[in-house]
Amino acid sequence: MPGERRPRLHLFDLDGTLLYGSAASVEISRQLGVDAEIRDLERAFAERKLTPPQFALRACALWSALNDEIVSAAFSAAPWLTGIPEVWAGLRAEGERCAVISLSPDFFVRRLQDWGAEVTHGSRWPEVPRAIPNGSTKYPARPLDPAGILSPSSKVKIAEQLCAQFGLRLEDCVAYGDSLSDAELFAAVPVSVAVNADHHVRSLASHHYTGSDLREAHGLVSAAR
Repeated sequence: MPGERRPRLHLFDLDGTLLYGSAASVEISRQLGVDAEIRDLERAFAERKLTPPQFALRACALWSALNDEIVSAAFSAAPWLTGIPEVWAGLRAEGERCAVISLSPDFFVRRLQDWGAEVTHGSRWPEVPRAIPNGSTKYPARPLDPAGILSPSSKVKIAEQLCAQFGLRLEDCVAYGDSLSDAELFAAVPVSVAVNADHHVRSLASHHYTGSDLREAHGLVSAAR
């Protein structure tokens, strides 16, 4: 019908976007006492000295003591934006769809489903054991497969797959991100919100938000519509 409003698919980045000034790898590494080491890797990745698989392999080597309890502690202590569950509940109540697409480990990303994310996609890492008893095999029990690590271009491919699943188009998408890993997705969709973003996406974004409340960031999109 003329004037009928199509539902939209809202695509959220995690590191630096939903997480205020931090990343899943940093929060996990802080719990393990290797945060200085991971920040060196994060810096090298930001400077494009490491590919996503190279970063993941080196981070995995730092996490030999990782278990589910540590992941839970990292998730709970992380500096999340406020208002995340409220925004996602509001979107779904309005008939909109929401998903999280992140290069971070899927065992961390998928916990956001408990907060209302309809779908989550993260890099495939070896599953984390509940605990690692003394003398047992250290994490990971099997090698990390570089083929399972997402790249910035993966975000566009996953967005296309989700659109096909939900009967939508890329033209119906809204992207929220903060850095170079979001640039390709920002270029592919018509509406985007740069959240506490760096220069890589600021020039591409439809809206800009600086702060710590997702309700305010999403409000820019709602007001524009």
